[in-house]
Amino acid sequence: MTTTSSATVATRSLRPRRRSGRWTGWAFVGPFMLVFALVFLAPVVYAVYLSLFQNQMVGGNKFVGGANYIQALTDPQFWDAVRRVGLFLVVQVPIMLCVALAAALAIDSSRLRFSSFFRISIFLPYAVPAVVATLMWGFIYGPRFGLVGNLNEFLGWSIPDPLSSSWILVAIGNITTWEFTGYNMLIFYAALKTIPSDLYEAASLDGAGALSVIRNIKIPSIRGAIGIATIFSVIGSFQLFNEPNILKALAPNSISSYFTPNMYAYNLSFAGQQFNYAAAIAMIMGLLTMIVAYIVQLSGSRKDA
Repeated sequence: MTTTSSATVATRSLRPRRRSGRWTGWAFVGPFMLVFALVFLAPVVYAVYLSLFQNQMVGGNKFVGGANYIQALTDPQFWDAVRRVGLFLVVQVPIMLCVALAAALAIDSSRLRFSSFFRISIFLPYAVPAVVATLMWGFIYGPRFGLVGNLNEFLGWSIPDPLSSSWILVAIGNITTWEFTGYNMLIFYAALKTIPSDLYEAASLDGAGALSVIRNIKIPSIRGAIGIATIFSVIGSFQLFNEPNILKALAPNSISSYFTPNMYAYNLSFAGQQFNYAAAIAMIMGLLTMIVAYIVQLSGSRKDA
């Protein structure tokens, strides 16, 4: 009887501790959940709410269901912006990631002198704000007052105008590559540093060369980091806004108000006062970004398997 009663008392004493432990966990997670709800969930819910209404001159704000979404899906300007961003993604992201991977492999190798200097130099453009970087490159691109114009004038060259309609997307791709190559390089370089040295020793005993080590050890070992960098780059491409929006003042004939989906939604809401339609476009782009990012992640996981 004494043993049974003592066990019962011990069980009762443990229950409050378990309950307090549960509340302790929520105390740590609670501030994050509150901030997450305020800065992410609440704006998304409000955007969904706006997308289901239309502000009409007669009758005020009226519920229209999916009318804004149907209008967006049949809007040629919206799909023109989506195609332009898709082309930008397909061309710019692989180039940027290949350059970042090559830089990370070069810095990780023991053959490169002053590797710390090169690592900082490549990463430094990422520390420059996007607005400052775009303005700087915009003045470099200037055919009358910039570096391109000066080279054409002094050397007699005929460099194409980077701010023309034929080259503006390439010019923007160059800016974003200059900005974010260092960021992706740092991701790859950090992943390379986690590779066990035993693999390199085994490869050297087998007589593997530098290219064989890169192809069979380094790249397969950082495939997860490459997938993460690819997903981030895909999301960033769909969010393209700062660079074309700032360059629009320098190239008004090359960059329209619907050059990218984000610019289209921005101009619709703040210039056209079409908040409901802009919210519908934003929701469609968010869903499209999630689908493409999931496809990229799924393809990467299949390769790992």
